[in-house]
Amino acid sequence: MTTRKQRLLVFIVAYNAERTIEDVLRRIPHALGEIYDVEILIIDDSSQDGTFERGYAVKQADDLPFTLHVLFNPVNQGYGGNQKIGYHFAIEHGFDFVALVHGDGQYAPECLPELVQPLADGEADAVFGSRMMTRGAALRGGMPYYKFVGNKILSWFENRMLRTDLTEFHSGYRIYSVAALQKVPFHLNTNVFHFDTEIIIQFVFAGLRIRELPIPTYYGDEICHVDGLKYAWDVVKAVLVSRAQEMSLLYDRKYDCRSAAAENAHYEIKRDYRSPHTEALARVPAGSRVLDIGCAGGYMGALLRLERNASVTGVDMFPLGENVELDEFVHHDLNAKTLPVTVSDFDCVLMLDVIEHLLSPEDFVDLLRESAAASPDTKLIVSTGNVAFAVTRILHLAGMFNYGKRGILDITHTRLFTFATLRRLFEQAGFDVVESRGIPVPFPLAFGDNFFSRMLLAINQGLIWLWKSMFAYQIFFVVRARPTLDVLLGTATAESDQRSRATEERRVKSA
Repeated sequence: MTTRKQRLLVFIVAYNAERTIEDVLRRIPHALGEIYDVEILIIDDSSQDGTFERGYAVKQADDLPFTLHVLFNPVNQGYGGNQKIGYHFAIEHGFDFVALVHGDGQYAPECLPELVQPLADGEADAVFGSRMMTRGAALRGGMPYYKFVGNKILSWFENRMLRTDLTEFHSGYRIYSVAALQKVPFHLNTNVFHFDTEIIIQFVFAGLRIRELPIPTYYGDEICHVDGLKYAWDVVKAVLVSRAQEMSLLYDRKYDCRSAAAENAHYEIKRDYRSPHTEALARVPAGSRVLDIGCAGGYMGALLRLERNASVTGVDMFPLGENVELDEFVHHDLNAKTLPVTVSDFDCVLMLDVIEHLLSPEDFVDLLRESAAASPDTKLIVSTGNVAFAVTRILHLAGMFNYGKRGILDITHTRLFTFATLRRLFEQAGFDVVESRGIPVPFPLAFGDNFFSRMLLAINQGLIWLWKSMFAYQIFFVVRARPTLDVLLGTATAESDQRSRATEERRVKSA
């Protein structure tokens, strides 16, 4: 049985490359065809010279060992836009890999066999040719010193922001797995030169593997079409926006490419710094009966069982996490306008970051109050985001109200609260707010648990002490249900009956 060769598309982006395009084609190693099923795609991005005609002449000569496709964009699509078309071609035609080569000859086609190999071996999802891996090679190859310095500075900045360790972010010599390209929304990226930065961010966020291999540097007399300062600014903006999205300050659909497992990681317990989890844990007495509404995998309930010897019942429409056990789990949609349990059967009820997801918090809080009426000692512990947080206010003032994958403006939130509106919600439903606290920004989640994030936590906590509604990232309430009118009427009736009997007994005795 013959094994199918993996299919490789050598994709050449070309703009005014009439003088170099044929040489680039001739330099593609013929040996590639012995290992892969190779085809070549040239897309001339509306050149003003004879790039298309020169490529078409090579196609007509039919003396290359590979199938050659030559396309022409009637309207210039830009460096990024041209890549989008080429990658779409690779996906539509069922290729396994696509190698990006420039038509000006700046990147050596001779390196293709070595660059494709890690993809063929399943060791990477993308391979980048780096001019910076070999010390001094870039300068010896003719890279202008100002470009070398700019490359180094930008790459250092990008590595710091993205927590990566690439030697170069700005090489245009790249080979991608087509399956990996299908996992990221590259079609949403810019059409200009920082497309290359945006697709790296997407690969990093999607958890895809990037491998670097050294390549020679060549700078000839080709014309540079890149405005260096604008390009640098575009790169910085792209990285800052993606970092802000990680911190839930902004949202851009093109960077929404993390796996479901990675996105759900923020629902795990935030135990090592002040959070709704630590505050709730401190307020649940040992041995309590706990109802965890919207238990989000059951991690908090498992911790309460372990550290508070609590009996925990979880309620959620999503299943428990792996290896998580509770005393009881009830599968239930919290928007169903019913409660599957009786709140008064529990000592503590947790609603941590749940109220903002409900379609009608008012109806749900009414249900809680009715169900808790028979037990005024039941403690309800609630947390939610504070939409009046300083950063959100500033962004709103600047005309930005950006929903994201998590945080105060999580795209799954249906309601937004301030301290005042959350208090009013519970008080109007018949609860008393017995404790109100502000929770700081989870800086360790954004920057790692280090001195810097701990310092920011301390500063944020001090600001919360000065002005809670402005500087608290989250709201934390402890509330108790006031007796319902039925309970008050019943209590008054029972007390009246008792007093009436006592009065009658005294009258009989005095007679």
